[in-house]
Amino acid sequence: MYSDRTKIILVDDNMATLTQCKNFLKDYYMVHTIQSVTTLFEHLESNNIPDLILLDIAMPEMDGFDTIKKLKTDIRFENIPVIFLTAKNDLESERKGFNLGAVDYVTKPISPVLLQMRIQNQLKTRDHMRQLVVKEIAEKSHQIRMNFFMRMSHEMLTPMNAIMGMTEILKIPGGSIDKKECLDEIESASRQLLVFINNLLDISGQNENSFIIKNLPFSFNAMLEYILSRTNREVSDKQQKFSYDTDPLLPMSLIGDEKRLAQVIIHLLSNAIKFTPEKGEIHLSFRVIENNNGIITLQIAITDTGIGISKTHQTEIFDIFHQADMSVARKYSGAGLGLAMSKFIIELMGGDIWVESEPDKGSKFIFTCKLQNG
Repeated sequence: MYSDRTKIILVDDNMATLTQCKNFLKDYYMVHTIQSVTTLFEHLESNNIPDLILLDIAMPEMDGFDTIKKLKTDIRFENIPVIFLTAKNDLESERKGFNLGAVDYVTKPISPVLLQMRIQNQLKTRDHMRQLVVKEIAEKSHQIRMNFFMRMSHEMLTPMNAIMGMTEILKIPGGSIDKKECLDEIESASRQLLVFINNLLDISGQNENSFIIKNLPFSFNAMLEYILSRTNREVSDKQQKFSYDTDPLLPMSLIGDEKRLAQVIIHLLSNAIKFTPEKGEIHLSFRVIENNNGIITLQIAITDTGIGISKTHQTEIFDIFHQADMSVARKYSGAGLGLAMSKFIIELMGGDIWVESEPDKGSKFIFTCKLQNG
């Protein structure tokens, strides 16, 4: 038997039906009675999502058929099972109800035993489907994690081997060893390892719910200068053409998490530089798409002329344990943590991130975030 924590909403304009049905069910479920469709949606909008809705078809303001249509077009409510209650006892009404997404159909006068059986049947079906989904997710998650940890081991061992190898070479007495070249290789491998470890620490903080977005005043120009200082050398080394533009409507004094915002932009720029060939082009742009009472929605885009990303992988590259193409991963290095971390930060800042790209035609990473006018 389901506990009284199982929530059922009963919608009927007839008070006698509401009272009767609630008396049937109150010993087994938490039952909330509603007499109008307007009140139903107000209740749902308040995040009071039930386990099941019992809905009368003959409602005065909006009938049950139109009500379920509206429910099924809202991603928040589309999966709530709906059982129709009706005095209509004809095949056409039943067919129409099922086609619109109803899970069952109970005719009036309502039998308490039949209603209870129908409700239990739907709740059992729902729970069985949830178990199947949970099992599928767990199996998929296990496989993805195993693949990820294999990549992670590779990503840690590669720079460590470079550091140890160059150190051993420097220990060799005499000879014509180019010490500067060895030290440069050690520095490069150390930086690669540091970026990897920082990403792991960020994800660890995310999983522990200790990742906090700060809202502090900062200068946009100072942040931009810092970003450029971190990426100029990479651009210069590959002789790439870099440009940027800023929206004249963007205030120079802002309130938000400067460090995290810069972290995301630097990561996306570093990816663009890494995946764009020598003498390629990279462009950074800042656009104000909304300024609502001092709350600014900023859109930032990084466009490159690099190797691009196939349509198949564009929706997967932001997953923590996914990387678009292992052959690309081996060639360009990286465990696929940075984009997942960037997505997490952006969502905490009230924004979203997506990519527009075609293989061999470059990529455009676009994200939004909310800041305050400082």
